Amino acid sequence: MEPSVKILIVEDEMVIAANISLQLSSLGYDVVGIIPRAQEALACIKTERPDIVLMDINLKGELDGIETVKLMQKSFDIPVIYLTANADDAHFNRAKETHPYAFISKPFKKLDLQRAIELTVEQIQQDKTASNLNSKAEKLAPFILSNCIFVRHHEKMVKVDIKDIHYIEAERNYCRIYSKGKEYLLVMTLKDMDEKLPNQYFLRVHRSFIVNLSQIDEIATNHIVIAKKAIPVSKSLKEEMLNRLHTI
Repeated sequence: MEPSVKILIVEDEMVIAANISLQLSSLGYDVVGIIPRAQEALACIKTERPDIVLMDINLKGELDGIETVKLMQKSFDIPVIYLTANADDAHFNRAKETHPYAFISKPFKKLDLQRAIELTVEQIQQDKTASNLNSKAEKLAPFILSNCIFVRHHEKMVKVDIKDIHYIEAERNYCRIYSKGKEYLLVMTLKDMDEKLPNQYFLRVHRSFIVNLSQIDEIATNHIVIAKKAIPVSKSLKEEMLNRLHTI
């Protein structure tokens, strides 16, 4: 079972805060505190590390909710949902600078609160997934040198000679190298690959294909053949391909 999402309520109207706490608890969230003042909220954030902060904009005291969030964001990257009874443009524009995940105007219904929290939790999960994918992509990214590419294959970095590559095909945000008798899937877009490959050997002849010009076996009207694979050639690139073949 996944741990409950921890939520801190920063609200100086205690009746409203208690009602919010009951609603959140009934929805299965873990309320780690109900705090009425900015400095107390900052101290609680430091010790409890909530997943989400529900922040009243109009806190009483030296710091309002927006200033409190600005101080929090110097040390912590925690999603904020603002609560406000004053939704004028001045408050909204100030609050917008802190990049909140949502605004809830008082008085609000339980459903408004529930949906704002659910959307925030979903965004948190998406951000974590994207961060993990980016981290994985960095670890799996190939090293492209002048005469070879080192690619990850079965948990090892394998050397692929440039001259042995037949063509490279796009697969969404990945691309697949077709070499002599072998294939390698790379965590790199075809566009990025095109920018890094040595130009004297390779040409992007189609939005989905980069070819090794020295490996071309046949040239037809609308396609070329490499290792028995028919590869489409864009009309706008055919002349450049033919000119480049003369220089190999």
